[in-house]
Amino acid sequence: MTEPAAKTQISLRVPADLVEAFDAIAKGMERDRSWVMLRALKQYLETEGADVLRELEGIAALDRGEGVDFDQVMDEADAIIAEAMARQTRKAG
Repeated sequence: MTEPAAKTQISLRVPADLVEAFDAIAKGMERDRSWVMLRALKQYLETEGADVLRELEGIAALDRGEGVDFDQVMDEADAIIAEAMARQTRKAG
């Protein structure tokens, strides 16, 4: 059995209308507000947050010199396209 993740208490200011919406959802689902807010945060991290984290990792990789030269990428793409066109010409010919 896996151990539950350690939890950290945080504090943040949230507009009253959002709190009311979270409370209504929590009541309708018979859950507490924290459960609903945690689900919302997890959903964010799986979608938009994941995109941001990938972009940050890409920037860090570039900063470490792990990027690929744009001209090299374009040359490889041109070679792939040329080979595909040559195969298509041989099939048609």
